[in-house]
Amino acid sequence: MKKTVLIIAIALAFFNCKNQKSTNGKLNVVTTTTMITDLVKNIGGEHINLQGLMGSGVDPHLYKASEGDVAKLSNADIIFYNGLHLEGKLVEVFEKMKNKKTIAISDALDEKTLIGSEYFASNYDPHIWFDVAYWKQATLFVVKTLSEEIPEQKTEFETNGATYITQLNALKTKLETTISTLPKEQRILVTAHDAFNYFGKAFDFEVVGLQGLSTATEAGVQDVQKLAAFIIEKNVKAIFVESSVPKRTIEALQAAVKSKNHEVTIGGTLYSDALGDAETIEGTYIGMFEYNVNTIVNALK
Repeated sequence: MKKTVLIIAIALAFFNCKNQKSTNGKLNVVTTTTMITDLVKNIGGEHINLQGLMGSGVDPHLYKASEGDVAKLSNADIIFYNGLHLEGKLVEVFEKMKNKKTIAISDALDEKTLIGSEYFASNYDPHIWFDVAYWKQATLFVVKTLSEEIPEQKTEFETNGATYITQLNALKTKLETTISTLPKEQRILVTAHDAFNYFGKAFDFEVVGLQGLSTATEAGVQDVQKLAAFIIEKNVKAIFVESSVPKRTIEALQAAVKSKNHEVTIGGTLYSDALGDAETIEGTYIGMFEYNVNTIVNALK
């Protein structure tokens, strides 16, 4: 009952709210995931009032809007979300809203290029931020959207976008250089869930997740045993925890491998569905990606 009331409250807020720029005249922007918050911050800068719903370590697959989120959503002039059914319970709200201010970042991409998924109603893997090329398209999409909302700042947004794309190009070059030090036969990434398929496609890794694409699905004993056998067969040196997923699943996998008289280390914690803590390097998209790749390569060498 409480869930139904909350959804109705948010829905009414969306329908009833006109564009309400704050008293300082800036656009009120709300974002869902930390990756999107960081992207929009880089483009909008001081010209917007930006609030992110999710923080470090928050799993968007399981996220439910709290009563405290209602005010943020109802006062927003524009909302950016990932789309492709990433945001769990929020999708029940967003996809019923035919409000022009709810913008899915994934709309910037050609669906024909996306990785298919049987786990999501959209039939696509939603973890699009792990392809730098996609994130460049998302950058241009945000630039265009904000420029339409605040045309007087269009030049500023375009400049910020160009600067950020330059940084993304440099990031990709750096990642490719680091990954090139790892032999192709060792590029097998085993994690808690399949958040890294776009990463694997872009950087030539075989990616295997214990829980599938969504953390809402639970890995069974057979899944653990099957993946343990795969690790032994491929002589995988390390497996990885994810910051937004309980580590017990990977620990269970490590124990299953050990029970078969084989050893595999836990190579570290990767940032998958959320960035690191705010005000840290890993709290930015670029810093997160560099950290992840360094962690993966160092552990698998």
